[in-house]
Amino acid sequence: MHRPLQRIRLASSTLLWRTFLLIAALMLVSVLAWFRIYSSYEREPRALQGAQTVISIVNLTRAALVSAVPGARRELLLELSDREGIRVYPTEPDDLLTPLPDRPVLQLLAAKVRAQLGEDTRFASAVDGEPGFWVSFHIEDDDYWLVLPSERFERAFPLEWLGWGLAALALSLAGAYLIVFRVTHPLEALTAAARAVGRAETPAPLDESGPTELATVARAFNRMSRNLAQQEADRALILAGISHDLRTPLARLRLGIEMSDADDLTREGMESDIEEMDRIIGQFLEFARHDDPSRSPESAQAIDLAALVAAVGEPYLKRGMPLTIRLSDTPQIAGREQALRRVLANLIDNALRYAGEEQPIEVTLDVVGEQVRLAVLDRGPGIPPDQVERMKRPFTRLEAARSDAKGSGLGLAIVDRIVRGHGGELQLLPRDGGGLAAQILLPLRHNAQDA
Repeated sequence: MHRPLQRIRLASSTLLWRTFLLIAALMLVSVLAWFRIYSSYEREPRALQGAQTVISIVNLTRAALVSAVPGARRELLLELSDREGIRVYPTEPDDLLTPLPDRPVLQLLAAKVRAQLGEDTRFASAVDGEPGFWVSFHIEDDDYWLVLPSERFERAFPLEWLGWGLAALALSLAGAYLIVFRVTHPLEALTAAARAVGRAETPAPLDESGPTELATVARAFNRMSRNLAQQEADRALILAGISHDLRTPLARLRLGIEMSDADDLTREGMESDIEEMDRIIGQFLEFARHDDPSRSPESAQAIDLAALVAAVGEPYLKRGMPLTIRLSDTPQIAGREQALRRVLANLIDNALRYAGEEQPIEVTLDVVGEQVRLAVLDRGPGIPPDQVERMKRPFTRLEAARSDAKGSGLGLAIVDRIVRGHGGELQLLPRDGGGLAAQILLPLRHNAQDA
């Protein structure tokens, strides 16, 4: 019940429907205004024409009755009734009159007739229940009613005109919809492409045809998208090349340390530095690999996140790390398993690095609404809210951590890229009681059937 209403609200909030409804309302108001103007200007000519007809008929009837032989008046009245639909009756004191309808045309007609025939002229739409257009006149001292068919003065509602008017309005609205659609459809495509760029994907080129303004925007966006893709590809290539080239001298250094006569403490320190450099190089390669999720060699598949979290956390538990894992029943999602393993491992490594290996770390997995939430909670220094977005950028650290933190500053950037590639979101929130709550939200719409 609520979803259809929600869809209606979403549809009514789009530029297409808002513009179309605005144009439709303006056209409807315009048609009604023109109809009102036409009625106002047409009222007086129609009333004047009707009044002239009534005056002429009354004068001719009076003249005919006055000049006719008294014995032939009955035949004259019958002929007027049969041929012209005109009836004449003498007035009676007890006549029951029904006044004319309060319509501007009829009231204006009566006023013009009264101005010609006299102020004592009376009008009625029915006398003693007999309908018609009744107007009084007198011959010498006798008063009479002249009855005309009301159809002569009461215009029937023009159903044919209404039909043609509605047809013209429908065609105009259809044309307005097509015009608005031609404007909003490219904007929808532009929105979808912009969202793809926001997910670190390379969208398909936009159609550059159509109106000049929209074609210019499409060309500019396509040029920007190509430049961004080229820059990302060049950066990934450079990182991959540098990282690969550094692996060779590191291997020689490791071999030299093994063959050197240095004491054990010095050797362990040098090996630790080489391992740290190798780990940083690995992060460079990982960042280059996930720089464009669409180029990832790993395909999406059905993933049991609870099993994945347990598998990633097991080595940390075996090493005696203060790690607590709390899992809830969650449905399978579609994703790249190794990439999500990297996400969780990076978050746990960050928590251990900045909170310390003595502070407890919690990993939780649950379902929130239509999203799966995977969170890593620590008691480290945390991240100020105004620095959260900056920390998702490559090679970025907090000022306080620059002097003593190890690493390349790519951990969170890799996590953010992988999560956005899965249609999710990385959130870095302050934890109650101090620390950081790093959580990722993955939509349930990426279910196993999508893999």
